[in-house]
Amino acid sequence: MLIPHENLLHKPVMSLQTGVELARTKDILIDPRTLTVVAYELEGRMLDAHPSFLRIEEIREYGALGFIVDSSDEFVGLDDVLKLKEIYEFNFSLIGLDVAEQKGSKLGKVHAYAVDGSAYAVQQLMVKRPLLKSFTETELIVHRSQVIEVNNSRVLVRSTAHKQETVLQNNVKSYANPFRQSQPAGPDSIDTNH
Repeated sequence: MLIPHENLLHKPVMSLQTGVELARTKDILIDPRTLTVVAYELEGRMLDAHPSFLRIEEIREYGALGFIVDSSDEFVGLDDVLKLKEIYEFNFSLIGLDVAEQKGSKLGKVHAYAVDGSAYAVQQLMVKRPLLKSFTETELIVHRSQVIEVNNSRVLVRSTAHKQETVLQNNVKSYANPFRQSQPAGPDSIDTNH
């Protein structure tokens, strides 16, 4: 199930042991090298460390109540996990990044994205088109498989025009109309013995 990123922000983090809200998600920490969610930055009065994080591995369930964890012992500080600190210091955000094709043409800017609810990987980028191109289409959806490179300023994707031409050529070759034959059937080719 794909979850829009906005549905993952400002959600309660609930304790399975006590049933109370421990914190709320403040931000999503994404590893730009793999486009996967590694943790959620938290906010709330009951936190011991600032910033505090909820790692993906510690989430029991995500649903209508928010995130369910065993207890507040699952929260970590910035210096507790080296990998987490490294990714946090990237200061990476998908929102607002330029999206461009391999050929160099600009497609627009990322204004939203969707995360796979089971693997916590970014699956789709919603790209707002530039003003002139927005007259024909206001938004593009870029799938994870199209992404070639991600850095702090842009997302580079495979050219879509070349891919569409290839798909159209392959589809034309793969379908044959059984009612249209290259030679019309003559009287000699009709079997009357049935």
